[in-house]
Amino acid sequence: MGKPTGFLEYDREVGKNREPKERLKDYKEFHLSLPADKQSIQGARCMDCGVPFCQSGVLISGMVSGCPLHNLIPEWNDLVYRGKWDLAYERLNKTNPFPEFTGRVCPAPCEAGCTAGLNGPSVTIKENERAIIDTAFENGIVKANPPAKRTGKTVAVIGSGPAGLATADTLNKCGHKVTVFERSDRPGGLLMYGIPNMKLDKEVILRRVHIMAEEGVKFVNNADIGNNYDANEILDEFDAVILATGASEPRDLQAKGRDEVKGVHFAVDFLKANTKSLLDSNHADNNYISAKDKNVIVIGGGDTGTDCVGTSLRHGCKSLVQFEIMGEPARERAENNPWPEWPKVLKVDYGQEEFIDVYGKDPREYLTTVTALNADKDGNLESVDTVKVEWKKDENGRFGPVPVKGSEKTYQAELVLLAMGFTGSQSYIKEAFGVESDARTNIKTGEDFKTNVPKVFATGDARRGQSLVVTAINEGIRVGITVNEFLRK
Repeated sequence: MGKPTGFLEYDREVGKNREPKERLKDYKEFHLSLPADKQSIQGARCMDCGVPFCQSGVLISGMVSGCPLHNLIPEWNDLVYRGKWDLAYERLNKTNPFPEFTGRVCPAPCEAGCTAGLNGPSVTIKENERAIIDTAFENGIVKANPPAKRTGKTVAVIGSGPAGLATADTLNKCGHKVTVFERSDRPGGLLMYGIPNMKLDKEVILRRVHIMAEEGVKFVNNADIGNNYDANEILDEFDAVILATGASEPRDLQAKGRDEVKGVHFAVDFLKANTKSLLDSNHADNNYISAKDKNVIVIGGGDTGTDCVGTSLRHGCKSLVQFEIMGEPARERAENNPWPEWPKVLKVDYGQEEFIDVYGKDPREYLTTVTALNADKDGNLESVDTVKVEWKKDENGRFGPVPVKGSEKTYQAELVLLAMGFTGSQSYIKEAFGVESDARTNIKTGEDFKTNVPKVFATGDARRGQSLVVTAINEGIRVGITVNEFLRK
């Protein structure tokens, strides 16, 4: 696969990011691609390893390693090396309907499982994937391909995030008439309003939606089932209903003053309002939560926290601190975190990179939690109280954060953004369709994706909790296959 000795001859090379000072002036995608000739060389680094762990998609120690979509990675790496971009697209399209999404926002568990990564840098699988699909679009290879025959069956997909789009695409290809209901004003769900434009340009999403519409998928926006749209009407009208509404119930902060202080927002609300205002008016309508000239606290150290950092910097915040309750990760793999497990190592993402460029230091404060939110006389946030923690076992042997005496500190703040993850699917949608919840508040299903309500299925984060975009796409394809079998019976 690729050039047999390529991993010995060529170094790993990835496309550069635009300079922080330049990209902080706009919301354009910050990552640049390699020229085609250099990308081909990266395809040559794919080894003839015998067992391609890169496409395994298995859980090891609770973390995914390898591609959940089981992409045929060695095959299209070889074709990239040989410059056969059209054939590489054909092989990639066999397993992944939306490589333009995963090639931009996936954390690349495929690279964690790459055999070349056992004793050196892994193959640039993610960038090779993005290059394949971007080249295919540039050359007009990606075109609408509607099914030749329709079955007469109708399907409603609730939610147009990665799981919903994958479900709709799969069932439409099977010949069923698919309608996608989206509660926002634009389709895309998490992809549209949960991920900032500088990571995933929204034209990339709309380009794919337009192709799906040409193929026969109908999109209904501003349809918030359970609020302004009746679930019973959908149950009466369609032969099958799939809930792909995501795990969008944000985890809240348990701290003194949380319910009284003005100036505390969930990250999802902050990011959505920013993107919507950007798309609607390039922020001219001022209809967003601004961080301009404010001291900002971001609580949460994951990807969403990073997105809050990058967005706040673009607004022109006065200062920023990012709190993480966990300890700082190791710089290199620990002995108890061997290949091909997901590497639990320190990651400096684009938001931190930008902050370091501006302020000369990392914005993250580890082993820190907020204990109180303090308001001024008008009820507006003016500061937060924090304390350092250490992780210890309780009497039941479970690890938990324990405050460190004497480590209390107060930070000035006019804006706090909660990026602490999500607790499950939102209750009003479940109530609207009458589906049951599991112990984690997700929609309860069996392995067949069926809920307790006849002809109603659930998929993606809605049934399994917060996960990766690539996992959601995989779930959407799988439920599509299951529902197709259900309809044909």
